[in-house]
Amino acid sequence: MAQADKQQVKVAILDLYNGVENEGMRGFQEILQRYKATNDLNLTYEIFDVRKKSEIPGTEFDIYISSGGPGSPLSEDEVWDKKYMQLIDKLEDHNLSNTSQKKYGFFVCHSFQLLCRKYKLGVIGTRRSPSFGVLPVHMTRPAKKDHVFAGLSDPFYAVDSRSWQVIYPDEKRFMDMRMQLLAIEKERPHIDLPRAMMAIRFNEYFVATQFHPEADATGIKMLLEKPEKKEEVVNEHGLDKYNQMLERLEDPDKIMHTQHTMIPNFLDQAILSLQEA
Repeated sequence: MAQADKQQVKVAILDLYNGVENEGMRGFQEILQRYKATNDLNLTYEIFDVRKKSEIPGTEFDIYISSGGPGSPLSEDEVWDKKYMQLIDKLEDHNLSNTSQKKYGFFVCHSFQLLCRKYKLGVIGTRRSPSFGVLPVHMTRPAKKDHVFAGLSDPFYAVDSRSWQVIYPDEKRFMDMRMQLLAIEKERPHIDLPRAMMAIRFNEYFVATQFHPEADATGIKMLLEKPEKKEEVVNEHGLDKYNQMLERLEDPDKIMHTQHTMIPNFLDQAILSLQEA
């Protein structure tokens, strides 16, 4: 069957990097291109520069992937933020309708924080110092039954890169809205600080991570080897941990496995749903 004859899968990538150089957008595109080739799909994607150009897609896409980005997620007064939230509302309204073709969303880091703000799920603030590196992430009990986490160990390893965080989950809000906390930050017994929320399932169709499942070893190694990043990581975690992070990049069971597992699992569910509709 020719590509043109196959059911088209349309993906919108929402770029929240505000023009700042990053590895995330490359990571998303590589995952989509690899997934398309592996599964022989008629899959296309379009990138929208949300923060710098206030570009917001319509509801004609099947799948929405929303990126990380710099700066404060407390941006509710900005024009792009209002448009972004209007899109989320439209996608939710669509999914609540009786249509068989639902809209799927995966939200990363900055986008995770924006949705936590929207749903009032926890306390949003700056970290004592920025977090950057390859770090363990711990699953909660619901994650072990969630298809997006299938094939990952507990803990699994992911790239963590954030100056802001969401902490103190509001358990009543989670229960009332039927949302699930799927992963939390590693425990640090020697540091008396709360553990950040790291992954949330908002509903059957929307899932989000505060870490970067799109990150690959090549891009992160280039970042870690930059003098300013090395200094930042060593100051936060120490030289031994920095060297350990570089070693973890070479381990196929660490972030390479996460990159090849989590977003592809999400795509599996979304595309199966489209094919069944």
